[in-house]
Order: sequence, then C-alpha cells, then structure tokens
Amino acid sequence: MKPRSCSSSTSRGALLVLLLCYLCSSIARSQSTSDSCSASGSSLAAGVSRLIPFDTSNLTCLDAWSSQGFVVRYGKSGQGTWSFVLSAPDAGGYVAVGFSPDGAMVGSSAVAGWTTTAGGAGIAKQYRLGGTSPASCPPDQGSLALLPGTTLLAAQSSRLYLAFQFTSAQPPPPYLIYAVGPSGARISGNNNYLVRHKSYASAAVNYATGVASAAGGSSVSSARKWHGAMAGLGWGVLMPVGVALARYFKRHDPFWFYAHISVQGVGFVLGAAGVAAGFKLNDDGADSHQALGVAVLVMGCLQVLAFLARPGKGSKVRRCWNWYHHYVGRAAVVCAVANVFVGLSIAHEAAAASAFYGVFLAVCVAASVVLEVRLWRSAA
Repeated sequence: MKPRSCSSSTSRGALLVLLLCYLCSSIARSQSTSDSCSASGSSLAAGVSRLIPFDTSNLTCLDAWSSQGFVVRYGKSGQGTWSFVLSAPDAGGYVAVGFSPDGAMVGSSAVAGWTTTAGGAGIAKQYRLGGTSPASCPPDQGSLALLPGTTLLAAQSSRLYLAFQFTSAQPPPPYLIYAVGPSGARISGNNNYLVRHKSYASAAVNYATGVASAAGGSSVSSARKWHGAMAGLGWGVLMPVGVALARYFKRHDPFWFYAHISVQGVGFVLGAAGVAAGFKLNDDGADSHQALGVAVLVMGCLQVLAFLARPGKGSKVRRCWNWYHHYVGRAAVVCAVANVFVGLSIAHEAAAASAFYGVFLAVCVAASVVLEVRLWRSAA
C-alpha cells in the first residue's frame, strides 16, 4: 500500500487555514461596517460615542434607509436641545440628512459631512437647499440653530457618523431627507458647495413615538408637478391660444366661435384644477404666486359668467359687453403668463423649463404680429 504524501496533506491544511481566515475576516468586516437598531445594536459603540461631544446613551434609533445602510439616532434634552447622529457606510462621498416640512428636498435645511482623506478628518456643515445646482445650496446657511462645537463627522470601521445638535422649541420638521453623494466628488470647488447627490430618499417621522413611515416626499412632489402641469397648460398655453382664435379667425364662422369656447373651456377647467391643487402645497415664498393664481381664477370665472349672460348681437349693450369680455380676457392671459414664470421660479425648476416656455411665447407673439398685420390689411 502506497503511503500518503506529507506534502499533499500540508497543502490541504494550509488551504483550510486560509479559508477559515478569509471567512473570519469577512464576518468581522461585515460586522464592523454594519449598524442597525436591533436590540443588541441600538446604542452607539463606545469607541464612536467617545468621538461625539454630547451624550448619545439615550437616543431613539431609526433604521432610516435600509438599502443604503442609513441609521438615525435622535433625542431631546434640556430646554429644546435636539441631538442627532446619522450613521452611514463610507462610500467615498458625502452623507447628508435634511429636515423638510413637506418631504421635498428643495426648500429644506440639511447637514452634510464627508472625509477629506481616506479614514482621515471629517468636515460637517449645514446647507440651505435652495435648488438642484451646487450654487443654489450654499454652505453655512439654513434654518437649523446648530449649537457651536457639536457638529462633526467621525469615521470609524468604514462608517461615517454625522453628529450635530440644534435648539428648537418645537419638534423638528416632520420629514427627514437622506442623501448620498457621488464617490470621489464630495464638494464643488473650494467653497464647500455640494455636488448633486447620487441618490436620496425621504420619510415622515413621528419624533414622539420613534416611528418612520414610508417616504412621503414623493406624493408632495407629485402634487407639485400636477399643479404646475395643469395650471401651466390651462392658463399659460390654452388661454392664449383661445384668445388668438377669437381675434384672428372670425372670418371662419362659426368655426372660430366653437373652437374659441372649446379651447377656453378646457383651459379653464385645467387651470381651476391646478389652482385647487396648489392650495394644498403651502410653499414658502409663494404668496405672490397664489395671489396671481386667485386673480386669474376670478377673472376666468367672470369670463364664464359673461359668456352665459352675453346679450344678443342687436342689443345696445353688446358693444360694452364686447369691451369687457375682450379686456378682462386679455388681462387674465397676461397675469397667467406672468404667474407661470413666477411658479417656475418658486419651484426651482431648471432654466430649460423657463426657456422652453419663453420660446413658446416668442412663437405666439411672432405669429400674432403676422396675423395682426394681415387683419389690418384686410380691414383697410
């Protein structure tokens, strides 16, 4: 019987040892980079707590964004002092948590942090999220009254810990916004402006019970989009087209009349629905936009009543009625067009949206000039 080779046994033993070492290191690495609100891991590790300049022993824990490994711990102490610690994997970009009254990122205040070097010192700053471009999100601005010396970013075991405290007599805004910056692009330029996030999420939080509901910002964002689409199409597009039909196509009788009332009728219904949707948004800084919207709606209602009460062509008051109908309608169109641009500005839409609507208006004006010249010539 041939004896077993010692060298082969040694090789198998070495491979087994290497495999066990690899498994142990993988388990340790996964444990070091993970964090959760389970019974055994709801509190911060002692090594992390020592890096944070305030007490973290009695914070409420939320598994905030499971797909990205975000964990939020918060608590209230003293006279309206709120403490927050965001724990997230270090993916090479910034991590951020924002506070929003309606679930939308634009208009909220956020605290973001990132490391300057791999495993090195961290930077944490507050940002006012005024739009979607880096220039519209200036650092060291926002509505959070941060306590000096409590805002920091600590790196530990391949995770980032963004800690801060602020004072507020009332609970924080009901929506939390989470964001992850692209790897290798933490800031824009030398002024700590944030680049656009790689991904983000939002959720409604009940701070009293520590319960977070499903993301709520999407419904508000959807309502805002529906408001803009309906009001913009109804007041800003169909209304001017309806006015042009009545002004330049009267020689095509009765086509112009039915086309005019059809287009204006659809525009009025869409615009009124858009105004109704807008009342539910309560956007900051939207007072002028709401006032113009209500004014346009009132003038639209007056036009509908005027249509229902229009006198016959042989009536003595028909001329006065025509004057009223024409000029109130034109005033409504001018206010509606102005309000479209005001709404786009409040919603922080991209400049392309305003440019597209501006091109539409330019085409309408050019066509109106041509048709007006033809109208004058035919009347001469």
